[in-house]
Amino acid sequence: MRDHTKLRAFELADEVALLAYRVTAGFPKEELFGLTSQIRRGAVSVPSNIVEGCARDSQADYLRFLHIAFGSLRELRYQFDLSKRLGSLSDAAAAKVDSKVEETEKVLNGLIRSMRPD
Repeated sequence: MRDHTKLRAFELADEVALLAYRVTAGFPKEELFGLTSQIRRGAVSVPSNIVEGCARDSQADYLRFLHIAFGSLRELRYQFDLSKRLGSLSDAAAAKVDSKVEETEKVLNGLIRSMRPD
């Protein structure tokens, strides 16, 4: 079993989840069961899948959960972009979120690539 707390990808994904909750707190109330909920669930999915993958015995399972986490992160990027275009997310908040998501994508992708057989 791997220790997820030692992974930079997990630390960043956790930061993205916290940031997602903070920025969606100011979203319109009519989005509570729409985009707000979707963003929050997606943001929590990223670190959760990293944690679940770390708990798996096989390398293949671990890698599969890292891929799922990466997919959730890409969905999240779209949802934040949509929120900005809809006017729910300010330019400043969008820039902060985009920067953190991009950094997380790079680190998580690097982890995935390092585990692929040559």
